[in-house]
Amino acid sequence: MRYTGAMVRFVCVLSICVVAGAQPAPKRLEVRGAYSHPGAFWKTGARLDEYGINAVFVHGGSINAELARRVRGEGARLFAEFATLNGKGYVESHPEARPVNERGEKAPAATWFLGACPTEPGFRAWRLKQLEELLDQHAVDGVWMDYLHWHAQFEDPQPVLPETCFSPTCLREFSRASGIRLPGGSVAEQARWILARHDREWREWRCGVILDWIRAVRAVMERKRPGILLGSYQCPWDDRDFGGARQRILGLDLKRMAPLVDVMSPMVYHARMGRPGEWVGEAVEWLGRTVAGPRAPRIWPIVQAHGDPREISRQEFARVLELGRSGPATGVMMFTIGSVAQDRGKMAALKELYGAWARE
Repeated sequence: MRYTGAMVRFVCVLSICVVAGAQPAPKRLEVRGAYSHPGAFWKTGARLDEYGINAVFVHGGSINAELARRVRGEGARLFAEFATLNGKGYVESHPEARPVNERGEKAPAATWFLGACPTEPGFRAWRLKQLEELLDQHAVDGVWMDYLHWHAQFEDPQPVLPETCFSPTCLREFSRASGIRLPGGSVAEQARWILARHDREWREWRCGVILDWIRAVRAVMERKRPGILLGSYQCPWDDRDFGGARQRILGLDLKRMAPLVDVMSPMVYHARMGRPGEWVGEAVEWLGRTVAGPRAPRIWPIVQAHGDPREISRQEFARVLELGRSGPATGVMMFTIGSVAQDRGKMAALKELYGAWARE
């Protein structure tokens, strides 16, 4: 084969790139975040901007004017965590909002978590009113829906995955939405009949209830603070984990959720979930592939710094931060900034990584 001058020049340039190990320009992160109130971090004498932190995610009930001023004064955006379907604080005095299992019983707490019946109208009105009040009082940059799933506990190595909710409102709404007429009998008998004969329709309807909650939250945000971001803290399981329990039990159909939110934040708590650190990067890559499309949300994972059920070393914390920002991620945050503040090594790792990423 004879090489033309152009071909020779191309081969030379390609060879130089290979020899030099040329890499694409580093990806600039939109968000270098911190989760939880930064009070413990500030007590060390640190500032958010000195550590490259440009976003703080705080439970909505902990936000006040002083916090907002200081966060913004140190160059960061402020996002409110919104405990969407966490029933604590409501179901204790409103038993009608407690989830009902397939035996027709009020469901017990799933370790420390107690969800609410997602279709109970009183709970829904109460929770959305809380959101309205939050947005009336504080000019936050976005709202992150947390506990956005049916009653269950997914953050442990052996998750608690009950069958719920067979409350009167859920049974009535399922029948209305699906057009399936339920037989007479006890709640337990109706639940067995649904799971035996209409399991697919039941699971799809439950996913639809979660989607309706997202739309309802979005509607309040558009009315009160149009243009701010809507995010969701996300179960990080793939379609195979625990027999497809993310969709089957938690009611999370990621492909249907993706166009409705601006950001998904998978909760890749590797130690709490009994996973190796490398799983963090794998989970982020999987989520990116799963929600890819013209209306795909941004991906800002939240990684573990908190030492439960075992201590997280400085090196391990740095590694999961790097894996969290990998692949399709355009942001990352840690659970929690208070845990980082208690460890000088983690503080040093955070400053080094976030500072370098801020300069990219």
